[in-house]
Amino acid sequence: MEPILSPNDLEQLKTLIDDAHHIVVCCHTHPDGDAIGSCLGWTNYLRSKGKEAVVIIPNMHPDFLKWLPNSEKIVRYDKKTDFANQLIDEADIIFMLDLNQPDRLAEMAEAVMHSRAKKAIIDHHLDPIDNVEFLCSHPEACSTCELVFRVVWELGDFAALGTHFAAPIYCGMMTDTGGFTYNSNSSDVFFIISQLLTKGIDKDRIYRNVFHCFSENRLRLMGYVLYKKLMTFEEQHAALFALSRADQQRFHFVKGDAEGLVNLPLQMKGTRLSISLREDTEKERNVRVSLRSVDNFPCNIMAARYFNGGGHLNASGGELHCTLEEAIDIATKAIMEFQPDNSNNNPQI
Repeated sequence: MEPILSPNDLEQLKTLIDDAHHIVVCCHTHPDGDAIGSCLGWTNYLRSKGKEAVVIIPNMHPDFLKWLPNSEKIVRYDKKTDFANQLIDEADIIFMLDLNQPDRLAEMAEAVMHSRAKKAIIDHHLDPIDNVEFLCSHPEACSTCELVFRVVWELGDFAALGTHFAAPIYCGMMTDTGGFTYNSNSSDVFFIISQLLTKGIDKDRIYRNVFHCFSENRLRLMGYVLYKKLMTFEEQHAALFALSRADQQRFHFVKGDAEGLVNLPLQMKGTRLSISLREDTEKERNVRVSLRSVDNFPCNIMAARYFNGGGHLNASGGELHCTLEEAIDIATKAIMEFQPDNSNNNPQI
């Protein structure tokens, strides 16, 4: 693999870690597999170096990730705010993983950014802040977990680590690529997988733990989405569905039940874009948006332009502050009108 850190970067990172004793590792709000996996993997590495490291997340992560080793040690900011603030205040350095901007920390952003601790970012999203002591930003990477592996590899410490590092890193790479079905054509990705397998992880079990652990209500919700809620746009090669609060209550929705639903319409022949809208069950006039695409359709540009969001070429998200009906109108307009600025990325829909 080509190195992602310069010799100076490596020395700077080593010094930051060596000089720190109390370390906080955090990620974006509503954390997914890559966010949780990278935090747990990096924290396991830091602990192997004798550091007191703790993961703090803004809010709840999905049930299908709670099998990950050391996930029970994660501190939720929304549940243990005072304790989390104490840890942040005592930290020598704070690693922000899988996020590019402080506002993605939600309610804990102010505490983190006002902490005396040094700040470091390891991330694969576009346009990261640069006023930090250490920045490892590579949007071309399939996941932040890939970057964590590569950093540890370049530090020369991978051989000393075990399954508690390898399992979350593999899990995060797997979930952020849809089971290695997008953003994963690099041979480096499969080299990394080969190395993680040397640590004794069971990749098939990890897949089942994540994708084959849903409730009966989740399966029935899936059928309901496909049969009742799916809107298709044949000429635009796109699909859209929206879940209301009532829909979620009907199927006893719990966090994680919407995971992967946005990918289902892409199984239709010729479909290149899928948009999921989900009405927030806690905030009024708030709709969460997920976008998935194939080939060169830049759903990250669409997310930024229409949905106050961003992300990656084929996997992005956003948020709308409006009613669900208004969100459907906005998404429909996006499907009908969107044209990317770069003609080389013409979505042809």
